[in-house]
Amino acid sequence: MFQQLPVQYVEPLFRPPSEARSLIFQVTNGCSWNRCTYCEMYTDPQKKFRPRAEAEVLAEIRACAEQGLEPRRVFLADGDALVLSMRRLRNILGEIRTSLPSVSRVSSYCLPSNLKHKSDEDLQELSALGLKVIYVGAESGDDQVLRKIDKGETYATTAEALIRASTAGLKTSVMILNGIGGRQLSRQHALALARLVNDTQPDYLATLVLTFYREREKFEAGFDHRFDELGTLELCQEMETLIGATELENTIFRSDHVSNHMVLKGILGKDKHRLLEQIDRSIAYYKNHPEFEHGKTGY
Repeated sequence: MFQQLPVQYVEPLFRPPSEARSLIFQVTNGCSWNRCTYCEMYTDPQKKFRPRAEAEVLAEIRACAEQGLEPRRVFLADGDALVLSMRRLRNILGEIRTSLPSVSRVSSYCLPSNLKHKSDEDLQELSALGLKVIYVGAESGDDQVLRKIDKGETYATTAEALIRASTAGLKTSVMILNGIGGRQLSRQHALALARLVNDTQPDYLATLVLTFYREREKFEAGFDHRFDELGTLELCQEMETLIGATELENTIFRSDHVSNHMVLKGILGKDKHRLLEQIDRSIAYYKNHPEFEHGKTGY
């Protein structure tokens, strides 16, 4: 029988696929940056950014404990929980540890710029308090692409944040967008991404495909309205460039989001050769079956 959670959410609510079984506490509403031109997650009027009242969050954690919940994992939503002050994060993580001792892992999305306001000691403390995984939407490692999509980050700021987090004991999960540079910047986008992950060695790496559900005008404006979208064959070729240039030691890699045209799973680097063979088969297939080649990546 479905158990009603004593938790209130401002919908829509988003979380990574790997957090499907996690108990979610919405510690902020929306995203503090919310200017990325490709992102439609927090554009609804009710998703205007604001921190949730600390007392409300703590009360919800206690209410879950009183209801007898024993979650193993907790995800702190919305878009960038680490924008909160250390005082707030310390109180929230401390309450989770006290009230929900069954929790072995807390995770959240994280903008690289959020970590500028956290010292190395702060990050170590967050790890000790139970924060174990941060999900960073890098999207690209190429500064030209990042400017065009108004990401608010650079290769340097993203790399620094990932390295600092990893050094502090946090696991890093990096999300990247296949096709976000278009035909014009596809190769440099892929090679810059490879450089980023090579330099930072994330624990997890996941790819999604650039997809438009509602509006694309704002996104294409960043490319002077001359964005040339990749077709399926070209997306596979871009992926081949990316994976071929990686020099990873033990990164769990997934390309299995609903937006992806081919499912890829493995560990980079031991599975690099197998993954490249799989990509080559997809490339050959789309070359031999042009009738299945999509002119546009959006659905």
